[in-house]
Amino acid sequence: MMVKTIFSGFGGQGVLMMGYSFAHGAMSAGYHVTYLPSYGAEVRGGTANCTVAVADEEIASPVASEPEYIVALNNPSVQTFQNKIAAGGSMFLNSSIIDVSPNRKDITIYEIPAGEISEKLGNPRAANVVMMGALLKKIGLVPPEIYLKSLETILGKKKKAIMEINEKAFRAGYDFLTLSKKKKKRS
Repeated sequence: MMVKTIFSGFGGQGVLMMGYSFAHGAMSAGYHVTYLPSYGAEVRGGTANCTVAVADEEIASPVASEPEYIVALNNPSVQTFQNKIAAGGSMFLNSSIIDVSPNRKDITIYEIPAGEISEKLGNPRAANVVMMGALLKKIGLVPPEIYLKSLETILGKKKKAIMEINEKAFRAGYDFLTLSKKKKKRS
């Protein structure tokens, strides 16, 4: 089994943190992982994406050609990555700021209003964690408790100040996908 995912958006949206926390959580759950970040020279506002491969055996290459999952946090990411996803794959869109729709007819689209959800929770910067909750609900590889423990480890000294909101954001995304009817199968 191998699951390949690309996380994409602007720098400053927490794209690389999403990939890193997914990789860390999958490792903590006993899987082999690769994590390959890519970002522009800008600190904030430039392009950022990362590829994470998770498998139950060693991974030969960190490159994720035809990933099963794409998480897009902005319009340019939809345009850039929609044609890379494998047929039958799933694309997760932050519908709070994405106003374009992929033109693929052979993928499932999940529209998560991550920005709105995180604002209601009191921290708009937690939109990436909302998206992680939805993604991990769909993939099912990393149990929520393991992911949240990994996130706490990654945050280190900052954990007490922001872990509570991140846990709420994660659970909100996880529950949103469970309760949502905002899923479109393109045919």
